[in-house]
Amino acid sequence: MSATTIRNARLVTMSGPAGVRRGAALASLGVLERGWVVLEHGRIHSLGEGEPPAPMGEVIDARERALLPALVDSHTHLLHAGSRDEEWAQKWAGTPYLEIVRRGGGILSTVRAVRETPDEMLDHLLERRLLRCTRLGTGAIEVKTGYGLDVPHEMRMLESILRVAASADRPVVPTFLGGHAIDPDQPNLTDEMIEDGLPRLATRLPGAAVDAFCEEGAWSLEECRRYLEKAKSLGLALRLHADEFHVLGGVELAVELGALSVDHLEASGEAQLSTLASSQTVGVMLPCCGFALDGRYANARRFVDLGGALVLASNANPGSAPSLSLAFSIALAVRFMGLSVAEAIGASIWNSACLLGLSREVGSIEPGKRADLMLLDGTESSLAFDVAGPGPARVWIAGVEAPWRRERT
Repeated sequence: MSATTIRNARLVTMSGPAGVRRGAALASLGVLERGWVVLEHGRIHSLGEGEPPAPMGEVIDARERALLPALVDSHTHLLHAGSRDEEWAQKWAGTPYLEIVRRGGGILSTVRAVRETPDEMLDHLLERRLLRCTRLGTGAIEVKTGYGLDVPHEMRMLESILRVAASADRPVVPTFLGGHAIDPDQPNLTDEMIEDGLPRLATRLPGAAVDAFCEEGAWSLEECRRYLEKAKSLGLALRLHADEFHVLGGVELAVELGALSVDHLEASGEAQLSTLASSQTVGVMLPCCGFALDGRYANARRFVDLGGALVLASNANPGSAPSLSLAFSIALAVRFMGLSVAEAIGASIWNSACLLGLSREVGSIEPGKRADLMLLDGTESSLAFDVAGPGPARVWIAGVEAPWRRERT
C-alpha cells in the first residue's frame, strides 16, 4: 500500500485526556492550525505542524480545510429489510409511534421483512449501508440485531453482522438486541431470549454486548432486569434503551448493574440525568430520533454540566431515525440540545470510540492508529452548520481513499 501525505490542513487530532471525556475535556479537539499527516500501510505514520519534513507518496494539499478522524457511530440498527415508508404518513397525521407498533407496524413489520429475506441479501443490505455511511464520514460503527424477535432469527442477524464485519474495511461492532419488542404471537419470548438466547450468544461471542428496549409496549423494567442480570452472569456487556417515551427506572437499573451505556434519555429528568452523570455508565443521546418523531431532545447541556459522559449517535433505523448521517446528529445537538460544536464532535468521535472499546484504534489522529479520516469543505464547524450537506470532500478508511471524491485535485 503506497503512502499518502496530507499537508496544509487544519488538523483536528482529537488528542486530549485518555478515557471517556467529561466536562470541559469533552471539547478537547487538539487542533493544529496548519498541520500535516502521513498515512502508510493503513495507519497514521506521523504528523506535525508546519510543512512535512519528508513527504511520502502522493501529496495532497488540504487547502487549510479541516482534517478529522472519521466519525464513530456507536448506536445503529443498520441491518434491516423491507420498507416502512408508509408509516411516516401515519406519524405525520398524529398517530403515536407506540400505537403504530400496537397495530402491527413499527418494529414488527421490519421483523417480518427480515425473517423473509435470504442471508445473502441481508449481508448485501448491510454492506450497501456501510458504503453510504462512508460517504457521510462514518468509519467505525456499531450494528445491532433486534429485528429477529426470536432466538433463531436474532442469532441469524448476528451471523450476518459477523460475516460482514469479517470482510469490512473498518471495525464493525455487533450488539445483541435480544429485548427489542414484544411479539404478541410469542408469549414466552422473554423467557426464551433469557434462558436460551443469551447462553447461545455467550458461547458464540464471549463478552459481546447485549441490549434491550425498556419502554411501555416493549420490555418491562422487570423483564429488562432479568435479561441484564442473566447477561451479566454470563460475562456479557450491558447496554439499555431507556427513557425514550416514559421514565420507568431503566437508567437506575443500568447504573446499578454497571452497564456500558443507557441510550435515548429524551424523557429523563433531573434525577435520572444526575444518577447517570455520577456513574461510570455513558449516556448515549440520539437527536435524529427526536427530529423524526416528536421534536423531543434529551437534555445534553444539563447532562454535560452535571459531569456526565456523553456520546452522540445516529440511531439509524427505518422507523424512528431514518438517517445514516452522524453529522446530522451533530447539527441537531448544537441547535436543540445546547452543545457547542466542539462538544458535539467530541461526543461523536472520541467518546463514541471509547464506548465501543476502540479508542486505541480510532477516534483520534495519532501515530499507529488506523488512518480513518475525513477532509471537510471548511472548518470542523461545518459538521454542525452545513445541514443536509453532501458529506466530506474526501474520506480515507484504513488509509485507502473512498472511490469517490467531490473535488478535483
